[in-house]
Amino acid sequence: MRLDPKIQKLRELRQQARLGGGQDRIDAQHAKGKLTARERMDLLLDQGSLRELDMFVTHRTTSFGLEKKRFLSDSVITGWGTIDGRQVYVFSQDFTVFGGSLGEVHAEKICKIMDLAMKNGAPVIGLNDSGGARIQEGVVSLGAYADIFLRNTLSSGVVPQISAIMGPCAGGAVYSPAITDFIVMVKGSSYMFITGPDVIKAVTREEVTFEELGGAKAHNTDSGVAHFAAEDEEDCMYTIRKLLSYIPQNNMEDPPQVTPTDDPLRMDEELDSIVPDSSTKAYDMKEIIRRVVDHGDFLEVHEHWAQNIVIGFARLNGRSIGIVAQQPAVLAGVLDIDSSDKAARFVRFCDCFNIPIITFVDVPGFLPGVSQEHGGIIRHGAKLLYAYCEATVPKITIITRKAYGGAYVVMSSKHIRGDISYAWPSAEIAVMGSQGAVNIIFRKEIGAAEDPEAERNRLSQDYRETFAHPYVAASRGYVDDVIEPRETRPRLIEALETLQNKRDHNPPKKHGNIPL
Repeated sequence: MRLDPKIQKLRELRQQARLGGGQDRIDAQHAKGKLTARERMDLLLDQGSLRELDMFVTHRTTSFGLEKKRFLSDSVITGWGTIDGRQVYVFSQDFTVFGGSLGEVHAEKICKIMDLAMKNGAPVIGLNDSGGARIQEGVVSLGAYADIFLRNTLSSGVVPQISAIMGPCAGGAVYSPAITDFIVMVKGSSYMFITGPDVIKAVTREEVTFEELGGAKAHNTDSGVAHFAAEDEEDCMYTIRKLLSYIPQNNMEDPPQVTPTDDPLRMDEELDSIVPDSSTKAYDMKEIIRRVVDHGDFLEVHEHWAQNIVIGFARLNGRSIGIVAQQPAVLAGVLDIDSSDKAARFVRFCDCFNIPIITFVDVPGFLPGVSQEHGGIIRHGAKLLYAYCEATVPKITIITRKAYGGAYVVMSSKHIRGDISYAWPSAEIAVMGSQGAVNIIFRKEIGAAEDPEAERNRLSQDYRETFAHPYVAASRGYVDDVIEPRETRPRLIEALETLQNKRDHNPPKKHGNIPL
């Protein structure tokens, strides 16, 4: 049977569109170890689920000879598909067409799927690989960026937004990913910066490589701009798929649940001895987390930045949860500028999308020092306080050891609407550590003693016996119960069940004024 010429033409045009900038440029992309825009989408989405939009769109520019260079789909592929059967909207910038540069129609395509995502309540995933603004389009390309930034902002807290950086991302192009909820970078092939190495050298005389300035390592360890560092593009897509498995489709839904296969009554005797007898000795909080959550599966966020606090996603009896925890093995788990920012943003994300927050506390206080004070530790610490106060999702707290001073209050205490608070017998809830306390309270007595050091030690021991335990707080109702560490998993699961229908509201207002 002879094929209808019109259908033949349609097939030819589709095949032409799939070639992007041409086979030579596809080969060049592969030679760099990078996939094409459509290959990335196929890897990310469930097999065969991609439904592409605007395949036949071309740019409208007539300046600088661009009217002679038109490519179907222009420099971005857009559409929808599914991940584990759940709908998502995706755009994937095509570096084979004008270096993935963003112009008017490129932005229109992205804005179209962002609008659809908002209307239909589904996540937006951006696969970024672009040379930046299309210079030949001038100010039009700048306005096109702004159209995307506006939608990023209006979508924030309504649908999840995830950005994968899979190539260069420079200048104004970095601000769209920065507004989204999570950024995944690929080691060795992705870069983010406002100004590149050449401009920096010309202006400040500093010499720096692309990787040192804005590579995956730099933004995952130094700046905290990126949340995950993927080994390669396949690992990047796996990370996005796993991340989405913990997150609801939109702010009106509950997080996804899976059929539990780990015993909800399981206890772990090892937890009884995991906290050292000495209050100054370190231990690994991640080990506690892994022993408590379903099958020890914990997706850590910002793993390499501000490591004195740990954040991430896990499940308890199949329910998705967000975890915030001090890490005594790094800076004794102290709160500083970066860790406050890191935890505050995560708490707000969980609250946006109805994900219960479990907080493990072992905090000696806020980090002292001139650099911290001049860097604004008061303002940054207040962000974390604000985030916990504002959050209306279920909030459960476990105090494993130290909870000193203002940091005790900040870390999801009962005083700031924490729902249920448990303490281990090793918990020390006090205004400060014993040495600091006796130096203030008994300064004259210590100074007048024949052996000041022995007197200080005696008074410190008395202070510890009086205050360095959870029972004073428990007697006031600031702690709901003191539990055996081995009981932690079943007690958390019970608490989550009793809070599953929690309803709490903030006063009506346009929005609060968080101390940014």
